[in-house]
Amino acid sequence: MSEGALERIAAALERLAPPIPPATDWTAHAAYVWDHSGVRTVAAIDAPTLGLLKAVDAQKAAVVANVARLASGAAAHDMLLWGARGMGKSALLRAAVAAAQLEKPGALALVQAAPDALPSLPALFAALGAVERRFLLFLDDLGFESGDALAARHLRSWLEGGVEARPGNVRLAVTSNRRAILERQAGEQDDPLNPRDAVDDKLALADRFGLSLGFHACSQDDYLAIVRGYADVNGLAWDAAEALEWARRRGSRSGRVAWQFVTELAGRAGQPL
Repeated sequence: MSEGALERIAAALERLAPPIPPATDWTAHAAYVWDHSGVRTVAAIDAPTLGLLKAVDAQKAAVVANVARLASGAAAHDMLLWGARGMGKSALLRAAVAAAQLEKPGALALVQAAPDALPSLPALFAALGAVERRFLLFLDDLGFESGDALAARHLRSWLEGGVEARPGNVRLAVTSNRRAILERQAGEQDDPLNPRDAVDDKLALADRFGLSLGFHACSQDDYLAIVRGYADVNGLAWDAAEALEWARRRGSRSGRVAWQFVTELAGRAGQPL
């Protein structure tokens, strides 16, 4: 085969081969997503303003203060936000990071890890630990099945004392519907040998977080206050009785349900949100 033919074959193979992805610049973006395929950059964090997050004042103050400490380079806690669905756990984390980024541009980035990327977190820690920046690693809606003890042990190790523990410039923020994160069975406390061991072992994971905050279903007044905040900022007229009926038909009162109601109002008015 001639030299020219070989060169043409080599050029064709080069065109078929996927390009080598560029190295990630961990200092250039507000947020990142880490999943099984690698890392994606996010130019801006989508979050409500802190003032729109109602009925969670104590939780909001604690999270905002902790994230601000992390952004400033001070000691900060890993955080577990647990409890009722739709009460703004993940929205609060995003809003707190966005507020810290306005206060200290470039100092802090949010990194959201997909559930399927948990086994690769040590590689992520290695990359983040080499960067002169602080990071909040966000694990949203995390929960382990009762038989998934290995993943839970890895998380404990990352939080405290393991050889692959998260680096000093990284803190974890986890949201979960259960404080124990691990699935619990009703019969665990009835074990005739060690009635508390199983429960204590599962709660031990939650105890690794320096800041653990519970979120609970809101009252009727709180729900209406959330609706009012969203409706007023978007210039929407609304009726309290209709808002309550909307929540009744969905079987819960929460920030998420309030936002869905306001989305309905905006749609009727023909305006975007």
